[in-house]
Parts: sequence; C-alpha cells; structure tokens
Amino acid sequence: MYKVIGATKTRAMRVMWMLEELGQPYDHLPCAPRSDEAKQYNPSGKIPALVDGDDVLTDSVAIMQYLADKHGALTAPPGTAARAHQDALTFWLIDEMDAILWAAAKHSFVFPQEQRVPEIKDSLKAEFARSAAILSERLDGPFLMGEEFTIPDLLATHCINWSIGAGFARVDDKLGNWAKSMRDRPAFKAAATREG
Repeated sequence: MYKVIGATKTRAMRVMWMLEELGQPYDHLPCAPRSDEAKQYNPSGKIPALVDGDDVLTDSVAIMQYLADKHGALTAPPGTAARAHQDALTFWLIDEMDAILWAAAKHSFVFPQEQRVPEIKDSLKAEFARSAAILSERLDGPFLMGEEFTIPDLLATHCINWSIGAGFARVDDKLGNWAKSMRDRPAFKAAATREG
C-alpha cells in the first residue's frame, strides 16, 4: 500500500487526490514541512513524499505522473503528441501558477522575517491573475486537455484553491465555476476530508 507523507493543506493534497481518483488505497502521515517526520522521508524536509514499497519518491508533480503512468490512467500515453501537449501544460502550470504562489508563500511565512519582501506580493498577485486569465481562455471543454480528466486538471485546481487561501483575487467566473466542478468530484472530497 502507498503511503503519502505531508499535511492535507500542502501539495500532498495533490497526491492524495490523485490516489483517490485512481481508486488506490493509501496510508497518510499528515506531517508538516521540515518536521522531523518529513525529514525521515526527504532529507530536505520538503513534502509530499510517496512511499511505494522500497522506493521513496518526492515532488508532487513527479509523483502524480509516476502514479498516472504506473496505473495507466489520468494521462496521455508516453511517447505521444498528446502527452507532449499535456506535459507542456503541466510545466506551464508549475512555472506560471505554482511558482508564483510559492514565491508569495516564501515572502509571507517561509523565509525568516528579515528576508521577506512583502512588497513583492502585489506583483505576484498581478502575474497570477494574468496566468489565470490565459488558462480561462484556454479552457474549452469539461477538462483542460479535452474530454478526459488528467493531471493538469488536478494541478490547476490545486493552484486555484491555494490562491484563494493566499488571499489572491478570485479567478473569473468561467475558471471559478470549472474549479468548483473539480472540487465537487468525489475523489477530491475524499482526499480533502481525510484525517491521517
């Protein structure tokens, strides 16, 4: 059985949601980043980590793609143009949404007080809003890659949820309604309400 390392209100939620979508059982160790528990699985203390047998995997996106490939679901097949398009969107989401949110978090509570530059957050919020508008314009169907739920849907929804919690401006109605439909998925609800 898989084990997910990391609190639900972190990127570990992505992995938990993925496992719920795949119908795979897992244990959950809801530890905080940089905690002694987290460092047992990743020396840097970063979460999430996924334990699969003797292997410990790190980085939420790498873990999600590993699980999708291993179980043959929620992804286009490797070596196809569809997969290249999916990967391009996944990398764009990491660069243009996730990285912006992480930068804002670092200047809010991650960095020591003396290293924080609170003034940067306004420009980060503006950049996120620009990216959200691009994503909304791209959305043309029930899912980002067309008719099938894939990793980019999960990743984008998690970023939108994170932006709400971080006090960023709401995305437009089209994207907001789409994100709500993703949060209404039974697998999302199961992961979000999981306790340890």
